[in-house]
Amino acid sequence: MSEIYVVGHKNPDTDTVVSAMAYAALKHALGEQDYVAARLDHLSDETKRMLARFGFETPIRIRDVRTQVQDLDFDTPPALNASVTLDMAWRIMAEEKLSVIPVINEDGTLYGTLSSGDIASYNMKAIHDPHIENVPLFNLLSVLEGRIVNESEVTMDAISGEITIALPQSCENLLFSSKDSIVLCGNQPDMVKRALEIGVNCLILCQTDVDPSWFSKPTSTCVISTPLDAGKVTKLIYQALPISRACYTGDIECFHLTDYIDDVKEVVLKSRFRSYPVLDGNDKVIGTLARFHLLRPRRKKVVLVDHNELAQAVPGLEQAEILGIIDHHRLADIQTTQPIAMRNEPVGSTTTIITELYQENGVMPSIKMAGLMCAAILSDTVMFKSPTCTKRDIAMAERLARIAAVSIDELGHDLFASSFESRSAEELFKGDFKEFHIAEQTLGVAQIICIDSVKMLDRKDEFLAHMNKLKEEKGYDFVILMLTDVLLEGTELLYVGDDDTIRFAFNVEPKDNHIFLPGVMSRKKQIIPMLTALWG
Repeated sequence: MSEIYVVGHKNPDTDTVVSAMAYAALKHALGEQDYVAARLDHLSDETKRMLARFGFETPIRIRDVRTQVQDLDFDTPPALNASVTLDMAWRIMAEEKLSVIPVINEDGTLYGTLSSGDIASYNMKAIHDPHIENVPLFNLLSVLEGRIVNESEVTMDAISGEITIALPQSCENLLFSSKDSIVLCGNQPDMVKRALEIGVNCLILCQTDVDPSWFSKPTSTCVISTPLDAGKVTKLIYQALPISRACYTGDIECFHLTDYIDDVKEVVLKSRFRSYPVLDGNDKVIGTLARFHLLRPRRKKVVLVDHNELAQAVPGLEQAEILGIIDHHRLADIQTTQPIAMRNEPVGSTTTIITELYQENGVMPSIKMAGLMCAAILSDTVMFKSPTCTKRDIAMAERLARIAAVSIDELGHDLFASSFESRSAEELFKGDFKEFHIAEQTLGVAQIICIDSVKMLDRKDEFLAHMNKLKEEKGYDFVILMLTDVLLEGTELLYVGDDDTIRFAFNVEPKDNHIFLPGVMSRKKQIIPMLTALWG
């Protein structure tokens, strides 16, 4: 199943997190189980409290949606144990039409790679060197379809020696052959007796009956009977060796499922391998990757909620396939390669739009989900006091509150009655910080919704110091902090940047990087438009 991530913007607030969760839950209710709610960063205390209150787990965190190896249709050939015979490996490669196959250890980790060229090269070496070392007896019997004639006398587990085909005229010469030999003979009683007298390591009887009289005396020779002829046996002996002898174990380029395609392409372009092992998180081999797999990768699929601006979106979005956007902000700069489902409406909360989607599809959210969705609308509309709030937001929130059997006033108090004293300026800024590009200006705006803005101003120097740090590190032209007070129904605004910008944009005389804006509750509708009008 290919997952479809439903994800909001960076520095997620309650509305963006709940929007993703509610939309994924709606899709599940409609039988589309591949939708997964996700987030980009740490959650604010407010969001954590609401998730805990209504009994939900934190959505999974994704860091980017760049294409990875796991998004490719790579091959999954059988990975062979290093002890498998060359004969068996060759048969499998021929049946599966494979040119390269991964070789693994007992625990499934990578041992090496075996190609048809490796097998051919090994066979060519065997022509010039008739000596063979430590052929496992099990392997040899399997390849030769043979049996041990003198089983009770054989104690060895592997066979070594120089391979000799005993021709009729070589009987006398055989007297001078070394014991370190593997002798192949047919229906040649004299040859058999001579080999047993010498005590060669192994005697292979090819297509001949076994005479019990040959074994009247004890022998240390391993005698094998096979139905194959001597010519075939000569070739197959080498194929009884384990593939660990022939496979490549040098500096092997391999990739993990989580490796990014951009990085993979760089490696592939610099190397000459035809196939690359693919490893999972435990370094176990699960497939192989070839160059042609990189040509048409499957892109990750996403649905964006509560934003449509590239600067606020998940990194790597240009490599993903956007299936839809659900948002209540201005249209920005995200582009798609094909038409998508787009829902953009002038309401105070994205969760309001998703609540309407539930209604349109005839699905009622669960009691817990309804409570969480109600909290998200209250959060984004600042208890209905934000100028972005509409009658639709209020109607949807009230409907959700009835389903969840919660009090809007009590839930709103729980949302905003949070203590900020124990949290650093950096942590508070991460709670709700957005980046904007207006004309040639880059702007960062953080918003903290509270019920004690006067007390928060005691930390003014700390806030300004962090804002200056952000301005320098991120290259912002302007950094603003909105301390939006629900009770005062206004915003204490701190800024780092040009005084004239604040003076002309808001028609207020600034003092010490600070102004108060009565009635200002919305970043989207009351701060950004004023700066856009000035800079645009």
